[in-house]
Amino acid sequence: MTGADARDNLAGMPRNGPRVPYQEAARELLRTSVLDAMRELLTERDWSKITLGDVAARAGVSRQTLYNEFGSRAGLAQGYALRLADDLVDHVRSAIAGNEGDVRSAFREALSGFFLDAAADPLIQSLIVGEVKLDLLRLITLDAAPLVEHATERLATVFQHSWVDATEAESVVLAGALVRIALSYIPTPPGPGRNAPADLAELLGPYVEAILAAREVGRPAASDSLD
Repeated sequence: MTGADARDNLAGMPRNGPRVPYQEAARELLRTSVLDAMRELLTERDWSKITLGDVAARAGVSRQTLYNEFGSRAGLAQGYALRLADDLVDHVRSAIAGNEGDVRSAFREALSGFFLDAAADPLIQSLIVGEVKLDLLRLITLDAAPLVEHATERLATVFQHSWVDATEAESVVLAGALVRIALSYIPTPPGPGRNAPADLAELLGPYVEAILAAREVGRPAASDSLD
């Protein structure tokens, strides 16, 4: 379970509900500390010059602890990338909550925030600046399945349990498309004069609007067009 998953679970719990188990909370604290340390190091030097030993020392943990949690340097990078995917979900969740009934504005706001965060992230800067780093590029292309699945699952829950009120099938279609498209912009940002958040809002907005319209007259809804 990632920190985002824990937040999702806790958000719906009453204050006197069951607590997060100690081991789970301790593990999440460890992962957060390590990934924060990795981010700090990335502001100082390129990813290619950062070792697991560097990250362990900065986080104040042993190399063995780092290996036990992330498995390898690639696993550490994937853990960091999962946190970026969580950032996309959090932006969408916030924008949906703040733009009730106006999905195009919600998508524009969410994607604008995500793209700004991604552009400022030191790992993304390391990916797109200088020599090609195939290990990082694979994380969001050929090896992106864990990121896509994780973010799609979380985002589908947002679309099901908000004013969008999508069915499970509709929410998975919408979330999967949004996640895949948003991630594709990271290694290849749009050219000058293009407003990617507005473009994506125009692309995906009608799907949600069809869901809302169908809800007014009763199901079936937008997903029927997929049959």
